[in-house]
Amino acid sequence: MDSPRTAKSEGRLCLHHRFPSRYLSTPRDLIVYLPPGYDQCRDRFPILYLQDGQNLFDSATAFAGQEWRADQIADRLIQAGEIEPLIIAGIYNTGVRRVSEYTPTRDPGSRKGGKAQRYAQMLANDVKPFIERQYRVRKGAQHCGAGGSSLGALVSLSAGLHYPGVFGKLAVMSPSVWWDQRSVLSMVAQYKAEARARIWLDTGTAEGTRPDIVVHDARLLRDALIDRGWRPGVNLEYVEDHGAGHNEAAWSHRLARVLEYLFPGSK
Repeated sequence: MDSPRTAKSEGRLCLHHRFPSRYLSTPRDLIVYLPPGYDQCRDRFPILYLQDGQNLFDSATAFAGQEWRADQIADRLIQAGEIEPLIIAGIYNTGVRRVSEYTPTRDPGSRKGGKAQRYAQMLANDVKPFIERQYRVRKGAQHCGAGGSSLGALVSLSAGLHYPGVFGKLAVMSPSVWWDQRSVLSMVAQYKAEARARIWLDTGTAEGTRPDIVVHDARLLRDALIDRGWRPGVNLEYVEDHGAGHNEAAWSHRLARVLEYLFPGSK
């Protein structure tokens, strides 16, 4: 019996080592998933840029050995027609600099953070042009998404707010709303652009030691987005995942629903 064909076995996962940025000092690896049949056509594809890229496809590099299985999930949904074929670009975090790079403000208590805008510049002006030179990517914000979990969700939302003409789809999973006294709420309140990205926002109901506060914070972010013109059922999907914790397994479990919302197929 033939073994199943996967992104790994077919060479559809491409690693780019030590990608340098003009905006942040530390190089980082990029990992790119290509959809089934990519090499057999000349089509262009939408793209999703996901943070914490080492957690997406490989248990050997993932936090606590728990990968998202993003390649397997995307393959299954594409082959079933549940989502349109897409490219997923994972941007590895830089370890000790992750907190600083993924947060929009500098927290007086920890004296860390505040480089999310530079990270967004890197994503929009360094990573995206590079990926578009290497791969057949569709142009236009309606075909381009950014996403992540925890602090990765925070920096993805920040990128979408700073570059609404670049990122038209956002996956905001278990966002760390608590950072610097919920400074993300002020950032949303100050948003003035006319464009409204299509946003998936979620949280688990069993995250952390005070899950009631986590859920409350997620609802505050949802309400802040609604106050700035996002419309539930139109361009905002808010989900509370009952019993889900703050971990890779929970985000992997929800990833299929995220992709179905942001990149719906023709089925």
